[in-house]
Amino acid sequence: MELLCLVQRLGAGYAPGMNPIFLFLLLFVGIPLIELYFLIQVGSEIGAFSTIFLTIFTALLGGWMVRAQGFSTLMRVREAMERGETPAIEMMEGAVLLVCGILLLLPGFITDAVGFVFLIPPFRRWLLTAGLRGAGVMHTVGPKPGSNSSQNRVIEGEYSREDKD
Repeated sequence: MELLCLVQRLGAGYAPGMNPIFLFLLLFVGIPLIELYFLIQVGSEIGAFSTIFLTIFTALLGGWMVRAQGFSTLMRVREAMERGETPAIEMMEGAVLLVCGILLLLPGFITDAVGFVFLIPPFRRWLLTAGLRGAGVMHTVGPKPGSNSSQNRVIEGEYSREDKD
């Protein structure tokens, strides 16, 4: 009973009105049942061996793509750190790529479709920035609408002072 109360308290801050047990059932029972339904439907159309081959092929292709994009993201992280910047977006992209890898390794066509959609780099970056803006973590920097942009202009440069004798 104490564990149920703890789960409800933790879930109450996550999504108001959403029961965490319902969320758990949806994730671990509902999604596999939907995947199983689609596997059976596709198997009845193209055959069992073709369905198994297609499932294995999407897992291998997805794994290869996640690996390639993971190395690309790692290189961007290193470049940002060398410039002295915090690679926050790149780190979050790495986390999304981890989830993509898990989704693509799970057997099923819906999880594969979601995984492949998140492997599209512009969509993944847009989704991350939209989520961060929605959460209030990331703000757009620039001139306010309706303000004179010449007043907010910053020119960077170096100077040296020469004393005249």
